Amino acid sequence: MKNLRIVFMGTPEFAVTTLGSLLINGFNVISVVTAPDKPTGRGRKITKSAVKNFAEFSKLPVLQPISLKDPEFISQLKGLNADMFIVVAFRMLPAEVWKMPPLGTINLHASLLPEYRGAAPINHAIINGESNTGVTTFMIDEKIDTGNILLREEVPIFPFENAGDLHERLMKLGARLVIKTIEEISENKLKPLSQSDMIDHTNSPKPAPKIHPEDCIIDWNSDVTRIHNLVRGLSPYPCARSWFKNDTATLSFKIFSSQPEIEIHSFNPGAIFSDGKNYIKISCKDGFLKINSLQIEGKNRMNTTEFLNGFDVTKFTIPIIPPA
Repeated sequence: MKNLRIVFMGTPEFAVTTLGSLLINGFNVISVVTAPDKPTGRGRKITKSAVKNFAEFSKLPVLQPISLKDPEFISQLKGLNADMFIVVAFRMLPAEVWKMPPLGTINLHASLLPEYRGAAPINHAIINGESNTGVTTFMIDEKIDTGNILLREEVPIFPFENAGDLHERLMKLGARLVIKTIEEISENKLKPLSQSDMIDHTNSPKPAPKIHPEDCIIDWNSDVTRIHNLVRGLSPYPCARSWFKNDTATLSFKIFSSQPEIEIHSFNPGAIFSDGKNYIKISCKDGFLKINSLQIEGKNRMNTTEFLNGFDVTKFTIPIIPPA
């Protein structure tokens, strides 16, 4: 089992924990495939992926193809004679890649498939107010996150947990599940299960598409619980956002942490309430959203007390329709 030749494919921090777990558990990772270095930040400094940094520290060979269909890359990959590919948070693989290893290409996904297929399963599970989620290992096929399931492990989503918190938990849980999956495959204990057999065909699985900027804008006409879940599901990045506006300025702000207060009232959505010292509440359809932590454009993240120390929020309103 430990002699299996494994090629690992991944890019962000989420994938690093699984790669590290493979090495700690003595698996034979013969090479790593990750994204090309790219310019980031205001200075456009060339930056390596989190997986590449870890792979180089661990003295692992690294491949960084621009195109996964590049004949030279395909030739290099074939030359490695891998038994298995492990994929965590990487690009969609062409068939000539995922069909290559004799034991298949295994993907780790941060949801209980077939629910929340797509790029942002952690975010969407919280945004939708789910009470549980989990991690899944499955065999890659020609579509995104549709392959036969190997193992799943379920966990609760805590009421005030945000996407960052859940990311950390699932990152560790997923690493353990990958190890268990490889062990059971090598011992011929696993029988892959078709996702189509797990779907209630009266209801399609909930999707988890990439988060776009327009998805982050708060609709203050919504229920307060829905807005609170949006804040949780987008924190600490990219964050739910809105605007403070008066006659002279329109300032965007992000909310990192909030608390819902369900209450019948007659105020218009988006009305601001504050004592100028300790709290900010914004009216919603069925209550108020209390803001615990926020960031206004051009400033650092602050808790509400720090923010109110230098900003008179009572001189502003919140436009329900986003500014042009």
